[in-house]
Amino acid sequence: MDSAVIGFIAALRAAGVRVSVAESIDALRAIVAAGVGERAVLRDALRATLVKEVADRPTFERLFEAYFAGGGAALVAVGAAGGPLGADDRARLRAALDAALPQVDSPALAALLRAMVDGSAPGRGHLAALLARTTPVGTGNPVFHAWMTRRALRELEFARLDGLLGGLLDALRAAGMAEGELAEVERAARANQESLADQIGRAIAGQMARREAPRRPARPHDELIDMPLRLLGGQEAEDLRRAVARLAQQLRTRVATRRRRARRGPLDPRATIRASLRYGGVPFAPHHRRRRLRPRLVVLCDLSSSMRALAGLTLSLVYALSDQLSGTRAFAYIDELHDVSADFADARPDRAIATVLARIRADYARTDLGSCLDTFARRHLATVDRRTTVLVLGDGRNNGSDPGLGALRQIRARARHLIWLTPEPQRDWGTGDSDMLAYAPVCSAVHVVGSLRQLGEAVARLFG
Repeated sequence: MDSAVIGFIAALRAAGVRVSVAESIDALRAIVAAGVGERAVLRDALRATLVKEVADRPTFERLFEAYFAGGGAALVAVGAAGGPLGADDRARLRAALDAALPQVDSPALAALLRAMVDGSAPGRGHLAALLARTTPVGTGNPVFHAWMTRRALRELEFARLDGLLGGLLDALRAAGMAEGELAEVERAARANQESLADQIGRAIAGQMARREAPRRPARPHDELIDMPLRLLGGQEAEDLRRAVARLAQQLRTRVATRRRRARRGPLDPRATIRASLRYGGVPFAPHHRRRRLRPRLVVLCDLSSSMRALAGLTLSLVYALSDQLSGTRAFAYIDELHDVSADFADARPDRAIATVLARIRADYARTDLGSCLDTFARRHLATVDRRTTVLVLGDGRNNGSDPGLGALRQIRARARHLIWLTPEPQRDWGTGDSDMLAYAPVCSAVHVVGSLRQLGEAVARLFG
């Protein structure tokens, strides 16, 4: 059972449900405490320990059904004592079945015929052995479940059961079984046939769910955090998500510690010396500068094709630290400026980012940062004051359009700081349609962020 639960947890993580090591241990302890005698109790124990968000419940239910599926409808044991057949008819059924099975050229088909006629449900191991004779599942995508089930039934020659059942009924008729009993045998066999198809479908779903779980070890955190962002592909998406979450937690701890130490502000040497004069120069009463208020942050993110991945990572880190800010406004642009702050107010950062990326498509848009800076200066400049740090994320490329330097200077004149993050190394500034050489002198600082570590350091500097 432990291995099944561990595989189930791996499948949850692969499907995007966040499950920590501590929660995995809690799940195993809950199973020991609650027992596994009842499937409903097992479901409740795992759901209580592993699911934290309502949005993750459908994923949990789907994977639970795949990993811990019930047997489906019970098979009808038509030939059992006390069933609808008398002793003589049960003997005829056993004799006819024993005579028919050796004539079946496929062992798998013979096993299915026996289960179909006498109601002996195949165990999970027996069912796995049957499916081992078929083509292995090629994907964990549930969209293909019905197709893979049909393929497995076809390779098991499931359709031949109809003809084999017809021959068995003819043999029973010739042996003297009455039509009423023959109809009862056929009814039960047809019901069992449907149940067997359902069980095979559930087994296929389980195989697909297990394939969905990551089969490779997670990339080490230190390897991902220093890897150039341009080299991170879709295959690292889950590892990258974990690395970003870990980096965000490290940044939160660092920023919170820094602010806690600076609760009273830094020591003010001049005020302390002046106050000590009344005590003969002994600094009995240290004085501190006034504590800095929490900063405000305005983020302008380039969502063009070359910048979308970095924009998502940056917004994830910024909103993970939002409790250390007095306010955050987020704007996204390609050729037009969009206020996306409401998206982050209504949803978790990862879901908000997915929503924003889906709504602001980069298919045919050409980046025009200059126009977007002008729009910001005309419509949203009031969001910037002396406590505000403006963070611009972009490569500074305008496709030859006006760079909007006048609007950028207006923003800088009102802001406490204007910080620019770019993935392009300084040697590429000014090449082609890049206007970074014009933007850089207007900014308080420009940081090149080519890796997660560099991005984390740049974001941490926003908090002084």
